[in-house]
Amino acid sequence: MLAQVFDYLSGAAKNESDQPDQQSDQTQPCLPRPSIGLALGGGAAKGWSHIGVIHALQEAGIKPDIITGTSIGAVVGGCYAAGEMDKLEDFARSLTRRRLLGLLDVNFSGKSLINGTRLVRLLKRYLDDMNIEDLPMPFMAVATELATGHEIWLRRGHLVTAMQASYALPGIFNPVMVNGRHLVDGALVNPVPVSLARAMGARIVLAVNLSDDSFGRGAIIPHAYDTEEVIRPCDDEETAKAQAASLGGFKNMIFGSDQSPGISSVMFDAYTIIQDRISRSRLAGDPPDVMISPRVNKIGMFEFHRAEEAIEAGYAATQKVIDDFKEISDDIQA
Repeated sequence: MLAQVFDYLSGAAKNESDQPDQQSDQTQPCLPRPSIGLALGGGAAKGWSHIGVIHALQEAGIKPDIITGTSIGAVVGGCYAAGEMDKLEDFARSLTRRRLLGLLDVNFSGKSLINGTRLVRLLKRYLDDMNIEDLPMPFMAVATELATGHEIWLRRGHLVTAMQASYALPGIFNPVMVNGRHLVDGALVNPVPVSLARAMGARIVLAVNLSDDSFGRGAIIPHAYDTEEVIRPCDDEETAKAQAASLGGFKNMIFGSDQSPGISSVMFDAYTIIQDRISRSRLAGDPPDVMISPRVNKIGMFEFHRAEEAIEAGYAATQKVIDDFKEISDDIQA
C-alpha cells in the first residue's frame, strides 16, 4: 500500500515538474478560434446565391465549421459539406429554361405539380447515397412536419432524402415520408436556420437571408379614407380570356404569360410572402452575428436558369460584410 502511495506521489511530482512555466506561455493564445456557423436560408432559385457566398468566404480565408440549411439552402449546404459544391455549381450554371423543363416530371397523382424523381436521381448521382453523419463537417437541415407543423431537424441518415424533405414545397413537390412523418419545406417554419447553427455549437453565426432584399414587402396600404379606391365587380369575360391565354402549353402553365401568372408564380409569390413574414419574426428573436443579404429580389423563385446572376449577387453581398465578421471574431478572441 505504501509503495502505491509513493508511486502516485512521485508521478504527481514528475507531472508538475514537466509542466512549462505559465509566465513563459502568456504569449500563446488562450482560447481556440471560435466555431463558425453558416446558416443558408430558403428561397428557391434565389438560393444559387449561396454558392457565391461560400466562394467569397473561402477567398477571405473564412471556413465555416458548421453548416445548416433550409430548402435550397439545404441543397447547397449539403453539397458543400460533402465536398461536391463544384459539381453543383457546374450544374447550376448549365441550366437553361429548356433543360429546366426537361427536369420537371409532371405528377398526376394529385398531391403536387412535380414528382421530383429526376431531381432526386440527379442529386444521388453527385452525392452517391451519402449519410449526414459521414460528412467531413457537421451539417443539419430543417423540414416541417405536415400533420403537426412541427419543426424537424434532420441530422442523421440519408443526405439526399434530408435535402428532398427540406425543399418539398407543398403543391409543387410531393411530401417526403421520413420515419412515418410526412415532411415538407422547412422554410414554412424556419426560413433562415440560425437556431440550428447555435444548437450545434456555433459561436459566430453568419446567416444568408434571401428575402431581406424585398424592400417594401409586407407594407400596409390603408384604403379606408381613400375616396378614389372603389372595389368594382370582376369582368368574367376578361378573366376567361386571361385564363385561356395561360393554357397555351405546359410552359405557360409553369411560367405564366403576360396576361396571367402561371401556377409556379402564384405558388412562389405566396411562398415568398410567408417566408418574409416568418423570417422577420424568427430573426428578431434570434439574430445572427452577421447577416448576408444578396440582392436577388428581381430573380423569380422558379428562374433557376439565372444561376450566374444569383451567384454574383451572393459573392458581392458577402464581400460587404467580411470586415464586420473579422471584427466580431477578433473581439471574441481578445
